Amino acid sequence: MTGFSVVDDHFALDGRPVRLLSGAMHYFRVHEAQWGHRLSMLRAMGLNCVETYVPWNFHERSPGVFHDVGALGRFLDAAHALGLMAVVRPGPYICAEWENGGLPSWVTGRFGRRVRTRDAGYTAAVERWFGELLPQVVGRQITAGGPVVMVQVENEYGSYGSDQAHLRELAGLLRRGGVSVPLFTSDGPEDHMLTGGSVPGVLATVNFGSGAREAFRVLRRHRPKGPLMCAEFWCGWFEHWGAGPVARDPADVAGALREILECGASVNVYMAHGGTNFGGWAGANRSGPLHEGPLAATVTSYDYDAPVDEYGRATPAFWAMREVLAGYADGPLPDPPPSPAGPARSVRVALTEGASLAATLEALGDPEGGPYGVPPTFEELGVDRGVVRYRVAVPGPRQPYPLTVAGLRDRAVVYVDGVRAGVLTEEDRTLPEPVAGPAEVELWVDALGRVNYGPRLGEAKGVTGGVLHERQYLYGVRARALRLDAFEEPGAVAARVPFGEVSGPGGTGLFRGFFELADLVDGPETGHAGLELPGWTNGFVWVNGFCLGRYRSVGRRRTLYVPGPVLREGTNEVWVLELEGAGAPWVELGPGAPVRTGAPGTGAG
Repeated sequence: MTGFSVVDDHFALDGRPVRLLSGAMHYFRVHEAQWGHRLSMLRAMGLNCVETYVPWNFHERSPGVFHDVGALGRFLDAAHALGLMAVVRPGPYICAEWENGGLPSWVTGRFGRRVRTRDAGYTAAVERWFGELLPQVVGRQITAGGPVVMVQVENEYGSYGSDQAHLRELAGLLRRGGVSVPLFTSDGPEDHMLTGGSVPGVLATVNFGSGAREAFRVLRRHRPKGPLMCAEFWCGWFEHWGAGPVARDPADVAGALREILECGASVNVYMAHGGTNFGGWAGANRSGPLHEGPLAATVTSYDYDAPVDEYGRATPAFWAMREVLAGYADGPLPDPPPSPAGPARSVRVALTEGASLAATLEALGDPEGGPYGVPPTFEELGVDRGVVRYRVAVPGPRQPYPLTVAGLRDRAVVYVDGVRAGVLTEEDRTLPEPVAGPAEVELWVDALGRVNYGPRLGEAKGVTGGVLHERQYLYGVRARALRLDAFEEPGAVAARVPFGEVSGPGGTGLFRGFFELADLVDGPETGHAGLELPGWTNGFVWVNGFCLGRYRSVGRRRTLYVPGPVLREGTNEVWVLELEGAGAPWVELGPGAPVRTGAPGTGAG
């Protein structure tokens, strides 16, 4: 029987020493029809293994209702078909710059700060989830003829807590669920992280972007024996909306990789191919040394400055890392597959039809709830991604007073008696002009992404405090949600939304346009396209019912990646849901982002 094991200071495959040369690629960030190409790129770079997280919230969006858990199994099968081993990181917490660190909002809403602890209710929810998930892994372990050689327990727990009983519980759940391959933890190479995040009997690994010798020296202080592994070699970094570019010199990346391998260690390149935060699943961080500062939301692209870029193309870092990895290969490396070809030309797609945000909410939204004494949060409404309209009356007659939204997360477009009065944020939470009563106030609240790392993990979204007129709370709030999931049935959207003619720029709502694939390419298909929305402010885009993710008018990230398999021969359809202020009624489709040149920029890791 084929087996993978930990032997003294190395890994062994069928009794022979083996080094894991792994690369991170998340199946949920790559269109399934493109898995094979991207995995082939990893093999051509010199990797023998692929690693993926598993996002619990993507697969169990409401309690007991599971969505395409089999995607993980299909991804592992695709890796196996190409001769790659696989490492699975099922969490339940994954960070990953993913919404809520992969924890469902209904879990954090229910258990609050008790998540990631030995709390019995939280553990029971994890156990139920693992009961659904683990059969996808167990039947594909290397002992069963599959690719899975290792499974991670939690994720970077030492950066968060010190409840080792919780880690032992999770390891026990994995073992009782049938996982027999080696388990491991991963943490930063610091004493407090390794003390809090590693447990006896489970292999400990470290994560870093440089300084391998020092990182492994710290690890050896805690684990004198066992294989050395960098479970996340940060070859790049992620981006926040409004922040500058993040890039790293390919020569520096290759040098740091070489140092890891010269230490005799295994490695997992994070990310080998980052992909895209489709569907509005991008997470967020809190700034500052204690991660308690202003919200910094993650962009839709998860390119990560990875060696295989968001469009599936080899970058200079790919070739630099391939040169290093070739020295550790059993034979000549395979050639990369052909690079995906983009559109032959650009096309402006007119958005000729539209419906107001109120009409779209009426057609696709939840029933309105209330009146509530205290505004319900997104979690209390059971909303993970989308927008919530809060309505409340200002009694009267009364003189004008400041109107403030306490505990706002994250943005609210405010209307007073149907007239737009401003956009509020967590930091700027009071309308510029006082409000007199009586008046009717509407707050269209948009959550930019839940925190995925640090002590603010699991914080609620929406109006988490209240609406105040001067110092008085306004009660009798009504709330109605428009969920992104409501757009997953294109036929229902087309049938129920009352689209009309679009006259010009401005306003909010759902806009629709059509284009022919022949306008972009000369053949029946294309490998990808890029979509831009000049002058648009904040919202989401769908092509043929597939949600590309969020766009914003801040920062340098203005192009959304369109996977080629989303486009179809003949007529294609674009929807744009604008939440703050539409631009001219058109979008631009074209080749997308150029191939990176490899010029060094801001270092990461």
